[in-house]
Amino acid sequence: MDKTTPHPLFKLATELGPLLVFFGANAKFGLFVATGVFMVSIVAAIVASYVVTRHVPLMALVTGVVVIVFGTLTLVLHDETFIKVKPTIIYGLFAAILGGGLLFGRSFIAIMFDQMFNLTPHGWRILTARWALFFFAMAILNEIIWRTQSTDFWVAFKAFGVIPLTMLFAIAQMPLTKRYHLEPASLEASEAAEGDVSKG
Repeated sequence: MDKTTPHPLFKLATELGPLLVFFGANAKFGLFVATGVFMVSIVAAIVASYVVTRHVPLMALVTGVVVIVFGTLTLVLHDETFIKVKPTIIYGLFAAILGGGLLFGRSFIAIMFDQMFNLTPHGWRILTARWALFFFAMAILNEIIWRTQSTDFWVAFKAFGVIPLTMLFAIAQMPLTKRYHLEPASLEASEAAEGDVSKG
């Protein structure tokens, strides 16, 4: 598939935009209207990402599906619990995929992040384990916040807390990615070796 690299600001807009729309709609119209607007904005962000890059990141696709399912349940049953537990489901799912992959000797973090870096196998395993723990911690944090705080506080946390926490965690992984970075020449040699083994 022909995949182009989007401008960082475009990527940030497609990730943060729906959350800001969700926050604004909740402040003016309430959670149920905000949920419907959030669903529409998520779909719009996915479509925009595909139009610009001819590709939809796996994380965005999974998130979009869960948002549509739990948003629909929220509106149909008129129960805000579903939209509030949605992040817990998403984070728990990501943690389970990454952690389960490690148990079977697989690192799925490269697929989730569209192979943003070239790392050694050991580096991928460490990075995968760290992100699995991060998503698990975020699932627990979401449960604590929505069960103990007001709806407005939870919405504000989603809009202004989740993205900064994720960015800070990602930045904190930069020393790891540098330490286990695989140079292009080493990567080509590794792939060539794997090709020779498969031919043999």
